[in-house]
Amino acid sequence: MRNICGAAVIASWKMCRVCDIMMLTKSVFAEGNRMDTTIQDTLFFFGRHQAVYPLYERFQEKRLARFPESRIKVQKSQISYYNRRLYACVSFLKVKKKAELPEDYFVLTLGLSAPLESDRVAAKTEPYPGRWTTHFVISSPSALDEELFDWIEQAYQFAQEK
Repeated sequence: MRNICGAAVIASWKMCRVCDIMMLTKSVFAEGNRMDTTIQDTLFFFGRHQAVYPLYERFQEKRLARFPESRIKVQKSQISYYNRRLYACVSFLKVKKKAELPEDYFVLTLGLSAPLESDRVAAKTEPYPGRWTTHFVISSPSALDEELFDWIEQAYQFAQEK
Protein backbone atom coordinates (compact mmCIF):
# COMPACT_ATOMS: atom_id res chain seq x y z
CA MET A 1 0.00 0.00 0.00
CA ARG A 2 1.19 3.58 -0.70
CA ASN A 3 0.18 6.79 1.03
CA ILE A 4 -0.36 10.17 -0.64
CA CYS A 5 3.34 11.07 -0.74
CA GLY A 6 4.23 7.71 -2.34
CA ALA A 7 5.90 6.17 0.71
CA ALA A 8 5.37 2.48 1.38
CA VAL A 9 2.92 1.94 4.24
CA ILE A 10 2.51 -1.19 6.33
CA ALA A 11 -0.58 -1.02 8.56
CA SER A 12 -1.32 -3.26 11.53
CA TRP A 13 -3.36 -3.31 14.71
CA LYS A 14 -1.49 -3.52 17.99
CA MET A 15 -2.61 -3.64 21.60
CA CYS A 16 -1.51 -0.69 23.73
CA ARG A 17 0.34 -2.07 26.77
CA VAL A 18 -0.81 0.80 28.97
CA CYS A 19 -4.55 1.10 28.28
CA ASP A 20 -5.39 -2.26 26.60
CA ILE A 21 -6.90 -0.56 23.55
CA MET A 22 -6.27 -1.77 20.03
CA MET A 23 -4.46 0.90 18.04
CA LEU A 24 -3.85 1.17 14.31
CA THR A 25 -0.18 1.58 13.60
CA LYS A 26 1.52 2.25 10.30
CA SER A 27 5.14 1.85 9.51
CA VAL A 28 6.12 4.28 6.81
CA PHE A 29 9.21 3.77 4.70
CA ALA A 30 10.02 6.69 2.44
CA GLU A 31 13.22 7.55 0.64
CA GLY A 32 16.19 6.77 2.88
CA ASN A 33 13.97 4.87 5.39
CA ARG A 34 12.77 8.10 7.03
CA MET A 35 9.52 7.85 8.94
CA ASP A 36 6.76 10.36 8.13
CA THR A 37 6.01 11.72 11.60
CA THR A 38 2.80 13.47 10.49
CA ILE A 39 1.26 10.11 9.56
CA GLN A 40 2.50 8.53 12.78
CA ASP A 41 1.15 11.44 14.86
CA THR A 42 -2.19 11.28 13.04
CA LEU A 43 -2.51 7.57 13.73
CA PHE A 44 -1.76 8.21 17.38
CA PHE A 45 -4.37 11.01 17.41
CA PHE A 46 -7.01 8.55 16.14
CA GLY A 47 -5.89 5.76 18.50
CA ARG A 48 -9.11 5.75 20.53
CA HIS A 49 -11.29 6.60 17.54
CA GLN A 50 -10.23 3.88 15.11
CA ALA A 51 -13.66 3.47 13.54
CA VAL A 52 -13.70 7.03 12.18
CA TYR A 53 -10.15 6.97 10.81
CA PRO A 54 -11.19 5.77 7.30
CA LEU A 55 -13.64 8.70 7.11
CA TYR A 56 -10.84 11.07 8.10
CA GLU A 57 -8.61 9.57 5.38
CA ARG A 58 -11.33 10.31 2.85
CA PHE A 59 -11.61 13.88 4.15
CA GLN A 60 -7.84 14.24 4.00
CA GLU A 61 -7.67 13.04 0.39
CA LYS A 62 -10.36 15.50 -0.71
CA ARG A 63 -8.83 18.35 1.30
CA LEU A 64 -5.38 17.66 -0.11
CA ALA A 65 -6.71 17.63 -3.68
CA ARG A 66 -8.37 21.02 -3.16
CA PHE A 67 -5.76 22.69 -0.91
CA PRO A 68 -2.43 20.96 -1.64
CA GLU A 69 -0.28 23.79 -0.28
CA SER A 70 -1.76 23.57 3.24
CA ARG A 71 0.47 22.87 6.21
CA ILE A 72 -0.69 20.32 8.78
CA LYS A 73 0.12 20.33 12.48
CA VAL A 74 -0.92 17.29 14.51
CA GLN A 75 -1.33 17.98 18.20
CA LYS A 76 -2.67 16.01 21.13
CA SER A 77 -6.17 17.53 20.93
CA GLN A 78 -6.53 18.51 17.26
CA ILE A 79 -5.14 18.38 13.74
CA SER A 80 -4.71 21.93 12.44
CA TYR A 81 -4.62 23.11 8.82
CA TYR A 82 -2.81 26.31 7.87
CA ASN A 83 -2.15 28.42 4.83
CA ARG A 84 -0.92 31.80 6.02
CA ARG A 85 -2.96 31.28 9.21
CA LEU A 86 -5.09 28.56 10.76
CA TYR A 87 -8.21 27.94 8.67
CA ALA A 88 -9.53 24.58 9.89
CA CYS A 89 -9.00 21.83 12.42
CA VAL A 90 -10.21 18.32 13.17
CA SER A 91 -10.90 17.24 16.74
CA PHE A 92 -13.21 15.16 18.92
CA LEU A 93 -14.70 18.18 20.66
CA LYS A 94 -18.08 17.59 22.29
CA VAL A 95 -20.07 20.23 20.40
CA LYS A 96 -23.46 18.73 21.23
CA LYS A 97 -24.98 16.68 24.02
CA LYS A 98 -23.71 13.10 23.98
CA ALA A 99 -27.17 11.77 23.11
CA GLU A 100 -27.22 13.99 19.99
CA LEU A 101 -23.83 12.81 18.71
CA PRO A 102 -23.32 9.75 16.51
CA GLU A 103 -21.17 6.93 17.84
CA ASP A 104 -18.30 7.53 15.40
CA TYR A 105 -17.50 11.06 14.28
CA PHE A 106 -14.95 13.83 14.19
CA VAL A 107 -15.52 17.55 14.44
CA LEU A 108 -14.39 19.89 11.68
CA THR A 109 -13.92 23.47 12.89
CA LEU A 110 -13.63 26.38 10.47
CA GLY A 111 -12.70 30.01 11.05
CA LEU A 112 -15.10 32.16 9.04
CA SER A 113 -15.70 35.90 8.65
CA ALA A 114 -19.47 35.67 9.22
CA PRO A 115 -21.92 33.31 10.93
CA LEU A 116 -22.95 30.39 8.76
CA GLU A 117 -26.67 29.67 8.63
CA SER A 118 -27.11 25.95 8.00
CA ASP A 119 -28.69 22.99 9.75
CA ARG A 120 -25.32 21.25 9.36
CA VAL A 121 -23.63 23.63 11.82
CA ALA A 122 -23.37 21.92 15.21
CA ALA A 123 -22.18 25.05 17.06
CA LYS A 124 -20.79 28.49 16.31
CA THR A 125 -19.27 31.27 18.37
CA GLU A 126 -17.78 34.68 17.74
CA PRO A 127 -14.57 34.71 19.84
CA TYR A 128 -13.47 38.01 18.25
CA PRO A 129 -15.46 40.60 16.31
CA GLY A 130 -15.63 39.49 12.68
CA ARG A 131 -14.29 35.97 13.37
CA TRP A 132 -16.69 33.06 13.67
CA THR A 133 -15.63 29.62 14.84
CA THR A 134 -18.00 27.12 13.25
CA HIS A 135 -18.16 23.41 14.17
CA PHE A 136 -19.48 20.54 12.04
CA VAL A 137 -19.99 16.94 13.15
CA ILE A 138 -18.67 14.65 10.40
CA SER A 139 -19.92 11.08 10.69
CA SER A 140 -20.46 9.79 7.16
CA PRO A 141 -18.87 10.08 3.70
CA SER A 142 -21.97 11.95 2.46
CA ALA A 143 -21.05 14.83 4.81
CA LEU A 144 -17.87 15.37 2.75
CA ASP A 145 -19.78 17.02 -0.07
CA GLU A 146 -19.20 20.06 -2.27
CA GLU A 147 -21.13 22.35 0.09
CA LEU A 148 -18.77 21.50 2.98
CA PHE A 149 -15.70 22.05 0.82
CA ASP A 150 -17.10 25.39 -0.35
CA TRP A 151 -17.25 26.43 3.32
CA ILE A 152 -13.69 25.17 3.80
CA GLU A 153 -12.73 27.31 0.79
CA GLN A 154 -14.30 30.35 2.51
CA ALA A 155 -12.29 29.62 5.66
CA TYR A 156 -9.15 29.13 3.60
CA GLN A 157 -9.60 32.49 1.84
CA PHE A 158 -10.45 34.27 5.12
CA ALA A 159 -7.26 32.93 6.75
CA GLN A 160 -5.20 33.85 3.70
CA GLU A 161 -6.41 37.46 3.72
CA LYS A 162 -6.00 38.10 7.46
